[in-house]
Parts: sequence; structure tokens; C-alpha cells
Amino acid sequence: MRPPILFSVALAAVLWCLPIDSARAVGGDYVILLHGAGRTPLSMRPMESYLRDHGYRVINAPFPSAGRSLEQIADSYFPKLVGSLDPGVKIHFVAHSMGAIILRQYLARHAVTNLGRVVLLGPPNHGSEIIDRLRTTPLLRSCLGPRLLELSTGPDALPQRLGPANFDCGIIAGDRSVNPITGLMLHGANDGKVTVESARLEGARDFLVLHYSHTWLIWKRQTFHQIAHFLSVGAFDRDSIQAESI
Repeated sequence: MRPPILFSVALAAVLWCLPIDSARAVGGDYVILLHGAGRTPLSMRPMESYLRDHGYRVINAPFPSAGRSLEQIADSYFPKLVGSLDPGVKIHFVAHSMGAIILRQYLARHAVTNLGRVVLLGPPNHGSEIIDRLRTTPLLRSCLGPRLLELSTGPDALPQRLGPANFDCGIIAGDRSVNPITGLMLHGANDGKVTVESARLEGARDFLVLHYSHTWLIWKRQTFHQIAHFLSVGAFDRDSIQAESI
């Protein structure tokens, strides 16, 4: 039986209060976690703990964003971070939402010789119609900020310019919305922020839809299991999918 929503919210609040610990397991591959817009590494803390328990050396750090475009964040954050790691150890990435576009921007311009696998969670790979709707209102446009405005569906927007995946990539999309307002702005199955179709990306090795919303997708144990499975074998584990949603 699925736990009540209030219980889930309370559990998430407790997890958010836990300290960030990027302790690295001895001998395991690296996994770099990238959070989404308006979030911090705390939102990836449960995932960090799960992957660390599965033998990965997890790096869950904030990326700088104030006053910078998505391209500037990618070019300033990753070279220093990747360059500080052991070049003889594989580096995997798991990125949520806007973090996925920042990562794609970096990988489109830079070769990572020890790159492992990549999992994108709820990525607006073709932009979001919500940005299209809100950017036409001056007040809401200012609330979105310059970085989110880059995630429109227009042909010149950053997501459209990045091209197919040129790396070993798996994508997990959600198809449940808990926000009736944003859900009405999107056409087709969506997670309340990004449609399933926008999450798709040419060149990706595997694509999976889970019955979660954009926010809850990154807190579910089923998501953690699917990430670990893809990082290990290059495919998602469809036999383990459970019938739950939020």
C-alpha cells in the first residue's frame, strides 16, 4: 500500500535536513550528481546515500549559478571538477531537470576520456512548454530568471542546439503531475514540468517512464534502483517496476 502523501512529505523534509556527505567509497567508480533548477544538493541526498551504499564514490556538490547562463555554468563548473578526479577511474553522471541540460552542454563541447554512463531524470531535452507560456508575461518572465528562459521549446533555445546524445545515456521520465495548473500547460503525458516526449533524446541507449511527478522522481527508491542498474549494465530493469505513483 502506498504511504499517505503527508507521510511522504514529512519523510522528504527529514531527508532534506540530513547533512550532505560526499564520502567516496574506496575503489568504486565516481558518480557526479547534478540537481535541478531552484534546488540544492540536499534534493539529491537520498540518491547519494543509495549509490554510495552500492559502492560508488558519489560527488554531490552545488554548481554556481548566480548571474550565469547555462553555457557559462557548464564551462566553468565541470572542467575544474572533472580535472580534480583520478583520471584512471570512470566518471558517471546523474542529472535532474535543468542539470541535465547543463551536463549535455558540457559533454557537447568537451571530451571526457574516462566517461562512464549517464542517466538523465526528467530532462527538458526539447524544452518546456511551461517556459513558452510564462515568458510572454513580463512579471512571470522576471520570476523565471535568465537560466530558465533558456529552456523554451523554440528552435534557437539551448536544448534544441545540443543535438543527439554522443555518450552512453539512459533517460527516466515521469508521467504524473501533482500541479493542475502547470499540467494544463503541457500537451500529452507529463510530470508537471516536462512532457514525456520532450524528455526523449536521439542517441539515448534506453528510455523509461515511471509513474512519478517531476519532484518525486528523484526521491523514489525505484528511481535509485533503475539508476544503479543502468550504470552497471547499460539498461533499465523493467522487471522490477512497481505500480505506484505520486
